Amino acid sequence: MSTTTTPELVLHVLPPSHPCKTVEAALAFKGLAYERVELQAGQHNAAVEELYGEGTRTVPGLTIDGEPVHGSTAILQRLEQLAPEPALYPEPIAAAVREAELWGDTVLQDLGRRMPWGALHFRPEAMGSFGGAGPLDPAGTDFAIAYVRASWKYHRISAVVLAQDLAGLPPKLDHIDALAAEGIVNGAQPTAADLQIGATLRVLLTLGDLRPLLEGRPAEQVARRWFPDYAGEVPAGAFPAGWVPAREA
Repeated sequence: MSTTTTPELVLHVLPPSHPCKTVEAALAFKGLAYERVELQAGQHNAAVEELYGEGTRTVPGLTIDGEPVHGSTAILQRLEQLAPEPALYPEPIAAAVREAELWGDTVLQDLGRRMPWGALHFRPEAMGSFGGAGPLDPAGTDFAIAYVRASWKYHRISAVVLAQDLAGLPPKLDHIDALAAEGIVNGAQPTAADLQIGATLRVLLTLGDLRPLLEGRPAEQVARRWFPDYAGEVPAGAFPAGWVPAREA
């Protein structure tokens, strides 16, 4: 007589990380219990490298009975092997879901880092909202200014890069709406593409300047359906005038 045991899952995260939220949503969808370990920002690179091997410096990371799996796309695919149902890559659209998931990881995901840090450069007092607090006091704003400057350097953000990101956002949102029309995202149940793309979009919805570009369209639905709660609020008017493209009628 054979027996099966539930594997021990340990997820290493940074609280504000949207790829971490992608994995947490996938674990919840699969109904898998896990231990959540929060790493300390600024010291997490060394911790991740020690846990997941040389050259791995970012979250999320998941260990499955000690087996290290690093990165949101690799983790979701491994979870599908571990618990095939409910499926994150349902047939007959599994190949299209994988393609959309990869696009969400390699093309869209960095916008969820650069755009919030970009906006906080102009409104540093709003950084406290991402921890669930209100606007920072002057001393806290001084800290935020220094932290945002370091984040710009870490993520290689510049005003030119940020302006290019903003100008390139509308066609990306059109692509997501097209994926929804094809049933690759925004269906009855989340796919891996929903969770990969939706987490990034949910971060963008914390920026008041960007909400008019998303409101009322499938891209917004993908974000809010699978990630209803997400801390953070940068008021509209953070980005310089003319940087945010107007929504086409």
